[in-house]
Amino acid sequence: MIDITLPDGSVRQFEAGATGYDVAASISEGLARNALAVRVDGEVRDLHRPIDQSSNLEILTWNDAGGKMAFWHSSAHLLAEALEALYPGVKLGIGPAIENGFYYDIDLGEGRTISTDDFPAIEKKMLELAKQKSRFECRPVPKAEAVAYFTEKDDPYKLDLIDRLEDGSITFYQQGNFVDLCRGPHLPDTSPIKAVKLLNVAGAYWRGDEKNKQLTRIYGITFPKAKELTEYLEKLEEAKRRDHRKLGKELELFAFSEKVGAGLPLWLPKGTALRERLEQFLRKAQIKSGYLPVVTPHIGSKELYVTSGHYEKYGADSFQPIKTPNPGEEFFLKPMNCPHHCEIYKTKPRSYRDLPLRLAEFGTVYRYEQSGELHGLTRVRGFTQDDAHIFCRPDQVKDEFKKVIDLVLYVFRALGFEDYTAQISLRDPENKTKYIGSDENWALAESAIQEAATEKGLPTVTEYGEAAFYGPKLDFMVRDALGRKWQLGTIQVDYNLPERFDLEYVAPDNSRQRPVMLHRAPFGSLERFVAVLIEHCAGNFPLWLAPEQFAVLPISEKYQEYAQQVYDRLQGEELRGSIDNRDEKIGRKIRDAEISKVPYMLIVGEKEQENGQVSVRRHGEGDVGSLPVEEFIAKFQAEVAALIK
Repeated sequence: MIDITLPDGSVRQFEAGATGYDVAASISEGLARNALAVRVDGEVRDLHRPIDQSSNLEILTWNDAGGKMAFWHSSAHLLAEALEALYPGVKLGIGPAIENGFYYDIDLGEGRTISTDDFPAIEKKMLELAKQKSRFECRPVPKAEAVAYFTEKDDPYKLDLIDRLEDGSITFYQQGNFVDLCRGPHLPDTSPIKAVKLLNVAGAYWRGDEKNKQLTRIYGITFPKAKELTEYLEKLEEAKRRDHRKLGKELELFAFSEKVGAGLPLWLPKGTALRERLEQFLRKAQIKSGYLPVVTPHIGSKELYVTSGHYEKYGADSFQPIKTPNPGEEFFLKPMNCPHHCEIYKTKPRSYRDLPLRLAEFGTVYRYEQSGELHGLTRVRGFTQDDAHIFCRPDQVKDEFKKVIDLVLYVFRALGFEDYTAQISLRDPENKTKYIGSDENWALAESAIQEAATEKGLPTVTEYGEAAFYGPKLDFMVRDALGRKWQLGTIQVDYNLPERFDLEYVAPDNSRQRPVMLHRAPFGSLERFVAVLIEHCAGNFPLWLAPEQFAVLPISEKYQEYAQQVYDRLQGEELRGSIDNRDEKIGRKIRDAEISKVPYMLIVGEKEQENGQVSVRRHGEGDVGSLPVEEFIAKFQAEVAALIK
């Protein structure tokens, strides 16, 4: 017999070899009917895979991320099966589940292409296959047999994958007559897949290497109900309306220029005002929290990044080195701020009394992202991090970590991000070669993060293999107004860079000790944060942040002088706005201000001039009545204060 511990802590006994389905059925018929997969000791598995030892177990349905992963991974196989039926001889690359749906990379062969015009026929075939209720059967396969199978199919991509696998670790999955090389997990059968939509077709180099052949990548999504697909497609349309690239152009926030270079944004005056407002907001909060502002160069010597380990890990993703007339001297555009801050720490001897030392910088860094990966402000080659590094004693780590959590949550509240999860990103225990540092230091860092998150009562998930190369981290995963998940703020615990840079402080007993380093960035990248914020609020920024908070709209030329008086009074209180003195009808002025998403429109005419008032119109709401100018200012300031208290 084996003990199965459920998420609520209850324990049930089963015979060894019982499956997740057996456990679900023992709880309720409904749960068994809706179960898609199972998580056993943290690993998502097939629902019908035997369990041979006592384990922690969670039944996964469509409402769970693991359930969706199995659903969409199975849908990728269904897509591949449909493509083999419709395009004989097609060669298959990889077909994983992604955050929303799945894709499959394929090689159609010379002279054949797929466009969106072909999608309806492929979708029809997928639904036809799904209705056959074919079981997903997993079968271990010796390496020689796997090679023979895909050699006969003349599929070089599967053979390339197999070549990198060890004998004894290879499995095939089969549904109907379709067989694929795969680790799983999958649904019990194809029947839950009731709604299919192929979304996009793009090019993708095999293994992401530009030296390899470019394959055709087909993106799709599936659902257990047609209604859910309809709702998803409606969200996609709303996402297009909120696209930060579209709104950024309409609101005159930022631009790109081919002559400047791909992935290098140009901030326009209104966008610069928005960006500077964000910086001022965080600078003020940081000063209150004891941070010291610093500024470091945009370049650094190669030796700096060799010492930090960034050259080894990120050298291939950096811009080419800058060579000087001095033989052997090389510089890099700064890919990270942390090595520079380590050198600031070393500018003078430090005592335990000096710690924690909190150094903060809005530092611009540069990374050579592949051209195909660039996307508006969310993926760029030059971006500014709201970076800070806290050098502290080991006994201060947890308290400092908790203070940073408080700062991140303060930022989220002020900007309307209320739906978030803290992801504890740990080292991959099966592949430690990707990381630097001792097991002892990693254990200390990971436990500090876990304890701090627990003590702050954060909703958390744990992901293995997502740590930075020098230490574990806490990543804040935020859901926007459309339910999309973004990684924004991050906090990292690092025992390794202080060691690599030989950082020290003098302890009370006069011994020399190593500080611990916390890396933190509540915004992350300012560019990416602004992009997410634009789409989250559809360009309707919080009042305190809006580049243009008001527009004074005189009804006619007769009232321009009074409009100027109102404008000057508001500017005197540091409100940001403009006067629309164009020779246009008031309706046109209102419409243009609405399109520009100006929060407050202040209409002035004869009545307003006589009474020292403004007729107030709120963006998206309409008229809210006439107020004396001083009363409007008081209400405005109270609204701002409530947002960023």
